[in-house]
Formats: sequence, structure tokens, C-alpha cells
Amino acid sequence: MVNTKIDLGKGLVLRNPVMTASGTFGYGEEYTDFVDMAQLGGIIVKGTTLHPREGNPYPRMTETPSGMLNCVGLQNKGVEYFINTIYPRIKDFDTNVILNLSGSTIEDYVTAAEMINELDNVPAIELNVSCPNVRQGGMAFGVTCSGISQVVTEVRKAYHKHLMVKLSPNVTNIAEIAQAAEASGADSVSLINTLLGMAIDAEKRKPILSMVTGGMSGACVKPVALRCVWQVSKAVKIPVVGLGGISNATDAVEFMLAGASAIEIGTANFIDPAISAKVAAGITDYCERHGFEKATDLVGALEV
Repeated sequence: MVNTKIDLGKGLVLRNPVMTASGTFGYGEEYTDFVDMAQLGGIIVKGTTLHPREGNPYPRMTETPSGMLNCVGLQNKGVEYFINTIYPRIKDFDTNVILNLSGSTIEDYVTAAEMINELDNVPAIELNVSCPNVRQGGMAFGVTCSGISQVVTEVRKAYHKHLMVKLSPNVTNIAEIAQAAEASGADSVSLINTLLGMAIDAEKRKPILSMVTGGMSGACVKPVALRCVWQVSKAVKIPVVGLGGISNATDAVEFMLAGASAIEIGTANFIDPAISAKVAAGITDYCERHGFEKATDLVGALEV
């Protein structure tokens, strides 16, 4: 039997390396007809902000070659709605329920983190630092070392459980950004968030998305994501969670070989709602076929 347990530290222990990515798995309830939550290491629920957000105007999603673009804009009903309405319905899922937290100001992040800290059955936050910092004219917190240091430092003071920081690939040196997050108190980093892209309707001579640009995800981003995981895993001592274009178990194993302790599955959930459980089983099968007694033995085992 393969030991698939992954300990990411500070109380976040996964039964296997597979989690679902925020924004692609709803609150988990939507997938219970397709996936037994007990077969997953964890689910990361859709992005939540302190105050309700309407999101961006339609159209805000479009298919691209081997992927998709979205500019949904973090539509959600706010952290109080999550605590009062959603949390009671999902708190007893037999897996780790992790909340993806976004904000426009540091104060928003801190206030929401304090509220989430009180939820017994949410062992971790995934901090989305790709949101616009309205105090800096719309610049995302996560694209500079100083920006990510500020938000992680303040949230760390307010939140006492596992703090995972989700990194943007839209930077010059993602390893430096990861080091800044680690130095400021992150317990792990997840990467990558979406790549900035756009799509055009040539016949209408207009952008397809209402916001012109959007986040690109899916199989097309996998080579970039793998490179980022490889670089970051060499630069930090905290665990790395890999995501970006993972569509099957082989993809997941590649991310682990590159240095990821765990992985998240995102866009592939839209194609096959049961893919996460299949990937978890596939990682076990790979370990059995290659003589790995523990899934952790895969982490960073790439022979270069």
C-alpha cells in the first residue's frame, strides 16, 4: 500500500496530494454527485471577499485553444454569507475545506481573515494576492516583493492557522516573490494563478471579453506552470502546491517531480467533474508501478 499522506505543515494534512482549485469547484456541493470528497486531499472553495462583489459584466468567459479565458471578477456574496450560509452546509465534508481569500485593501484581507480564523473546520486560507490594490492605483499585491510582504505580514498577524499564498505568474521573477511570501510568514505557496491573456472577435473587430483581458487557464499554461514550480521549489523551504493545466495523473506526477508537495486541479473540472478523484487514484498507481512507498518520495525527484 502506498502512503499518500501529505503534511503541508501547521495543521494542514492531506490524505493525498490532490486538491481542487478555487473558482472551478464551487463550494464543493455542486460536485458531490460526481466526486466522493473523502477521495480528495482537499477542496479550495471559490474566491471570497470581505464584502459582496457583483463581478464583471458579461461576456466574461471564452474558450481558447487548449484552455479558456475568464474575467469573472470574483463574484461572491461576501465572507459573512459564507460563514452563515455556506459553511454550515460544507463544514462536515470528509476532506480539508480551504477558503480562497481575496481583497482590495490590506484592511479587507485582515478583517476577513480574522473572521475565518474562528471557523473550526476550515484549517487553511489560500491568500489570493493577484487582486488589485486600490491604494496603489490597481496594482496587484502579488506582483512586487514589497506588496506581497505587506499583505502577508498583516494577514499572518490576524490568522493563526495554515496560510497558503497563491502566486501570480505575471511577474518578472516568481522565485523572488515566493521568497518574500515565505519571509513574511506564509506556510506554503500555491502556483500558478492565471496568465493574463485576451481574445478578439475578428469579424466584429471587438474583444470577446467585457474587460478586454482575462485570466488564461487550462492545458495551454502547463509548461509555464511547471517551470514556475521548478524555480520556486528551489528557492523556498516551505511546501509548494502546483497548479496550472493539470488534466490527468501524469500531469500531476510531473508537478510533483518538479517540486510540488501537492497539486490543484482547476479547468479540467469543467471537462470531467470526476477528474480529481481519478488523478488521486492515478498518483497511487504511478507510485505502485515505480516502487515508491510514499507519495512524498515523488516530490522533487526529477533527475536533472
